[in-house]
Amino acid sequence: MTVIILTACPEGLRGHLTQWLLEISAGVYVGHVNSRIRHRLWGKVVEMAGPGRALLVYQQPGEQRLAFEVHDHHWQPVDFDGITLIRRPRERGTYNPAMPRGWSKASKRRRFGRRGAASRDSTAASPRQSEEKSES
Repeated sequence: MTVIILTACPEGLRGHLTQWLLEISAGVYVGHVNSRIRHRLWGKVVEMAGPGRALLVYQQPGEQRLAFEVHDHHWQPVDFDGITLIRRPRERGTYNPAMPRGWSKASKRRRFGRRGAASRDSTAASPRQSEEKSES
């Protein structure tokens, strides 16, 4: 079995895939094709996808009995001890309004900076004075 999932791809590509596969939902194509046809279809998908994304899942001998290929997708298949896993990118600091901010000492230090004797000594000297000290 072969499954191809398209996101934001041109209509021409979708029409081309319906010649070989059945579209069971918008952008989801399923069917039984041999490896030669599957390889050519995937080449056509990569060629015609443009700004869109594509994902191919097909049967393959092995422990998982399937394999993945992606085109222009943020999630990437990664082989981990013989098992293919999908690695998705880590999200950058999402804000959760349910979690209170500013309660811990660490968050206060991050917010206001350290207020120790070492920081006062380093800020007291002007940049020109520190240059003069380094030259001598």
